[in-house]
Amino acid sequence: MIKTSENTKGVKAMSFEFIKELPTPDQIRKEYPVPDAIQELKKKRDQAISDVFTGRSDKFLVIIGPCSADNEDAVCEYVSRLAKVNEKVNDKLILIPRVYTNKPRTTGDGYKGIVHQPDPEKGTDFLKGIIAMRKMQLRVMNESELTAADEMLYPENWGYVCDLLSYVAIGARSVEDQQHRLVVSGFDVPAGMKNPTSGDLSVMLNSVYAAQHPHPFIYRGWEVNTTGNPLAHTILRGAVNKHGNNIPNYHYEDLILLLEKYNERDLVNPACIVDANHSNSSKQFKEQIRIVHEVMHSRRTNSDLASLVKGVMVESYIKEGCQAIGEHIYGKSITDPCLGWKDTEDLIYRIADFI
Repeated sequence: MIKTSENTKGVKAMSFEFIKELPTPDQIRKEYPVPDAIQELKKKRDQAISDVFTGRSDKFLVIIGPCSADNEDAVCEYVSRLAKVNEKVNDKLILIPRVYTNKPRTTGDGYKGIVHQPDPEKGTDFLKGIIAMRKMQLRVMNESELTAADEMLYPENWGYVCDLLSYVAIGARSVEDQQHRLVVSGFDVPAGMKNPTSGDLSVMLNSVYAAQHPHPFIYRGWEVNTTGNPLAHTILRGAVNKHGNNIPNYHYEDLILLLEKYNERDLVNPACIVDANHSNSSKQFKEQIRIVHEVMHSRRTNSDLASLVKGVMVESYIKEGCQAIGEHIYGKSITDPCLGWKDTEDLIYRIADFI
């Protein structure tokens, strides 16, 4: 059983109160290991996804799933359904389930994901949260034979899931942070760097440049060196202007502009994922269907864009919309509203028809 140190419990340093020391990533991985068969599965999935970003494969990525993975049973049922669809479209698509266990909050308030609150109706418990996160990801892989995507909210937590994830997103609020960029430079899986909420493409591309190059830095008390991540790429998620209005950036002209910006820089494996929700849809979740259709049409119209746009990101769950914490509607988001299952399945088949 994992033990934690109580030596610093209650100790205050400046305005910090040290509650308890958490197990290291090595301890957690040893306590909850990845079975050999799943390790082999992940290796094959990682290679297939990597081949899309390097241009060796012309398959299209669909990164899809709940806004937040708050209920293990519902998430695993959703991903198992996704696995059945994947069998029908895997000659054209690679489905990557969103199993998002960390949620950034603009003001710091609200549900921050299972790592913070393994039970959304109870208080913070990081130890239980880290274990719940790992158990959920392991169960998803075991039951569906799909490996997942998650958002890296806290760079120091990477070690807890580094052997589980096949894709990582860096959010709009994190993409300007140096530690996020440097930690991504040590990943061996694709990492999508979202445009910041301002929509500034140069910030996003600077983050890709940083992530693709090697760096020395301090990480979890160690001096480390990284080799650079050639699979770092961009994610367009829309922007917000100074008046608080949403500005989409998924249109044909936006994709052409991003391609031009890529061509001005010394970056390898130019690639873009279009996030169909957030500021691109103004969080009108049904608009994701139309947005994906437009993106697919743009790829069909222009071969250069077909090479650039490697996939889409969609928020969906078993039941459409969202609910308040405590309503207990199975398979319905407790954060941003999502597409329901029927729309999800129809959309995936429609994407496959475009390829």
